[in-house]
Amino acid sequence: MTLCLRRRFFCLLSLGALGPSVAWAQAELAAPVRGQVTDAAAATPVPGAVVRWLSATAALPAAAATTDNAGTFSLVRPAQAGARLVVSALGYRADTLALAAGNAYVRVRLRRSQELGGVQIEGRALAYSALTPTNSQVISSRDLTKSACCNLAESFETNASVEVSTTDAVSGAKQIQLLGLDGAYSLLTVDNLPALRGLSTLYRLSYLSGTWIESIDIIKGMGSVVNGYESISGQVNVRLKEPDKTERLLFNAYGNDLGKFDLNLNLATPLSKKISTALLLHSDHLGRRADRNDDNFLDLPLATQYNLFNKWKYKSGSGLVSEAGLGALRETRQGGQVSFRERTPGSGYGTTLATNRYTGFAKTSYTWPGRPYQSLGLLLSGTSHAFESAYGRRTYDGTQRTGLATLLFQSIIGTTAHTYRAGLSYLHDDYRELYQDGFIYPIETPEERYRRENRRRFERVPGTFGEYTYQNARNLTVVAGLRLDRHNLYGWFLTPRLNVKYDVTPTSIVRLAAGRGFRTANPLAENTGMLVSARDFVVSDQLRPERAWNVGGSFTQYFTVAGRSATLVADYYHTEFQNQVVADPYTAPTALLIDNLEPGGRSFSRSFQAEVQVEPLKGLQAKAAYKLLDVRTTYDGQLLPKPLTPRHRLFANLGYATAFDKWRFDLTGQWFGRRPMAHPPGSGGHQHGTGETTLPYTPRYALFNAQATRAFKRFEVYLGAENFTNYRQRDPILGASTPFGPGFDAAMVWGPVFGRLTYAGLRFKLD
Repeated sequence: MTLCLRRRFFCLLSLGALGPSVAWAQAELAAPVRGQVTDAAAATPVPGAVVRWLSATAALPAAAATTDNAGTFSLVRPAQAGARLVVSALGYRADTLALAAGNAYVRVRLRRSQELGGVQIEGRALAYSALTPTNSQVISSRDLTKSACCNLAESFETNASVEVSTTDAVSGAKQIQLLGLDGAYSLLTVDNLPALRGLSTLYRLSYLSGTWIESIDIIKGMGSVVNGYESISGQVNVRLKEPDKTERLLFNAYGNDLGKFDLNLNLATPLSKKISTALLLHSDHLGRRADRNDDNFLDLPLATQYNLFNKWKYKSGSGLVSEAGLGALRETRQGGQVSFRERTPGSGYGTTLATNRYTGFAKTSYTWPGRPYQSLGLLLSGTSHAFESAYGRRTYDGTQRTGLATLLFQSIIGTTAHTYRAGLSYLHDDYRELYQDGFIYPIETPEERYRRENRRRFERVPGTFGEYTYQNARNLTVVAGLRLDRHNLYGWFLTPRLNVKYDVTPTSIVRLAAGRGFRTANPLAENTGMLVSARDFVVSDQLRPERAWNVGGSFTQYFTVAGRSATLVADYYHTEFQNQVVADPYTAPTALLIDNLEPGGRSFSRSFQAEVQVEPLKGLQAKAAYKLLDVRTTYDGQLLPKPLTPRHRLFANLGYATAFDKWRFDLTGQWFGRRPMAHPPGSGGHQHGTGETTLPYTPRYALFNAQATRAFKRFEVYLGAENFTNYRQRDPILGASTPFGPGFDAAMVWGPVFGRLTYAGLRFKLD
């Protein structure tokens, strides 16, 4: 597409452009500037300091501000670019400061007038953001080094909000849970672009290497309409390393006592003042057959992955920014009995998976000169995901080809206190699935069998959206969004969303969120863990899209302990489904019944979490959290708890670093309450009308992880242990001796299968 701009504008050829990624950055540009003024010598707040813009105009209602007793202030950002901030206080030296366009928070240290010196500005990175209207938590690159973090699944080990669970005891697949709901209900984005969705949901956590990640943003509740309509429980945004900002070289080698090895290599270089590129490489391999619990099944599947991503960035210096990237992945997995060999018929029960994945994106944004708040752009992205898999006698193959385009314009109404975003989007999804269970029914015609085994869905969804943001620069932010989409299979659907942030005091923040989400379920891909059992899959051919409302909020309190920053966050969210594609393991123990939520039935999730983060001593960081989940669905007329979801969870993490980070020590503990389970396939099943009292429950248990890191000038050595108390689930595979029998079930996994895991690694870095 060619966009011709007259006079000061120029002809821009867009290979791709501004999508949610650039929109996020522009939102930071439009955000008010907040900060704190402190005494440089005593490190105490300076109340009564005057903070103003050097080029203040009458059109800007909040051109100056006075710091409160805590030394904090907030100012609306002026419309013109290059604005400078003047900070002055009685008895202190004043200075004029130039702020970067995206700097939304500054800490100003003033020196007293009799002292020489100036003003020092430091960025502040809180785990829970004080600026965003949504309840957002950031996992930083430093947090990612607290655990092995070989891939995205291991990036949440020191985080209380997101849980990572194993789907079964054979395939090794993992999924995240947010607000008690499966990962399919949380929007996973990479650089704020929707990614790893659809058929890739089950294994997607292993498709991103931990060394590629700069940070992870966790957003609870409904996010922005700009990112689409699929988010229901929240959003997990993975920010990959930028070619122009990351280290020139990063090498990571990892190995554990199960025989798995990981190698990672990141290379980045500027090719000129305007162009930079980064090449991200990852490979992992597990070739050792380990069976620690002696059930004749591999504890982890044999697996090999080759993964690469190449990212390019162009910055013209005059408002034009372009990014492009290409990625490719090849992965093979083999699980099952120790004796199983893929190419040897009759060698036992086994699972196999071969995946080929290719991705590409291109985005270009143009920001008007002198107007950092106004931009226009276009995003283009495409994905091809194909796999072939087998689970015993069953085969499941799938192909997904996705294309996404988003056109977005952002500007202000008068001042940056009133901003808006509007745009158009188009989603193209082509799904093709083949599922064969080995059964041929005598009364079934060839046409009926073909329809039963082949599932095809072609989605075309054009849409439009708008979002308005009001910020009074003091204590109130309101974000109201609305999008309208036209689905070729399901017609029109409307997605309203609202986020409100109110600062009761500069250190006490209340957030409220409400909105609606819509998604098309992929019942086979989202329940493949149940394929590793004797249950038959019975899927309705009249499935409808899933719709849900999410309402909730949070309270954040910032305070100090021994003069150091601390944070307390409590949140509650209620998700109510209008329709859900329900996978029912209760009603018939020999089958997994997949159908729409029954008429008059309910499906909901209630999530409460309280977390505190403190630094009681210099270098010692501690955080603890409690989570309460109430997730229930109507199964055959009975409102029962969701299988394998713990009602109570406790989390604690301690981290200590010596001077200059030479030594770092981290300890994480998690306690899980009881979880309801489905009755095994060979049993009599759940008795209708008895409620949840007759359901089998798991025991309560705790897990502990620890890691020590020694840093040198250019490299780090780390050593760690996961589940170092060696806790194991007893008999994770029922009927392991007769895997083709009616009582086989490896899907009810709630705890560790292989016990303690020790590992060691090396990181080498050149900045």
